[in-house]
Amino acid sequence: MEIKSNLIGIIGAMDEEINEYLANAEDLYSEIWNGFEFHRGKMAGKDVLIAKSGLGKVFAAMVCQKIINTYEPEKIIFTGLAGALNKDLEIGDVVISHDCMYHDLETEALGYSRGAIPYTDYKIFLADEQLKNLALETMLPNNKVIAGRILTGDQFMTRAKIKEFAYLTEELKGDVVEMEGAAVGHVCTVNQIPFVIARTVSDKADGEAGLDFNKFLDKAAKNSWQVVKTILNKL
Repeated sequence: MEIKSNLIGIIGAMDEEINEYLANAEDLYSEIWNGFEFHRGKMAGKDVLIAKSGLGKVFAAMVCQKIINTYEPEKIIFTGLAGALNKDLEIGDVVISHDCMYHDLETEALGYSRGAIPYTDYKIFLADEQLKNLALETMLPNNKVIAGRILTGDQFMTRAKIKEFAYLTEELKGDVVEMEGAAVGHVCTVNQIPFVIARTVSDKADGEAGLDFNKFLDKAAKNSWQVVKTILNKL
């Protein structure tokens, strides 16, 4: 599709995930569509559109497509929190998407591998190389930033579920698991919009996942902001 602006769309699933962006934006004004707020403004000298999608794949896809249709962004960044699958990741570490895919789409009976979308060529959604590499330049004093695979599904994973879903790491080679990223990657890929997903580890997808998620939400959100700031400063 033809891009008519230099606008950068920034999406997070929760208020806590976009509050840091709103606090660091200038010249903000908001528009409302069906209960969803879209905030226009500037960050690091760039025109940005900040939006909260809500949880899950459907909301993420819907809001992403609305942003593309209405605001015609040049690029889209989705940030937020995730549970760690990679055992080398600690709370506060950030995974930048090399790629992302659905972990809860399974149509083997139709002859497709896990994550593949039947009757299409879509399975793995590759992030934009420039956005990925800029994000990887983020310096965090106490955490690391790596490129990896982000797995998306409509489940909040705990240790009990991880044991049931060993394929998340054994087959799909996921580094983190969350609930929106691949839906955004899917929409952006179809629309030919460069995108990247940045996920800060807020829990280790274990028996304490819910407690960790709430306890470290603020820290994780601040680390996500550092990623976005780095991208915007270097674009």
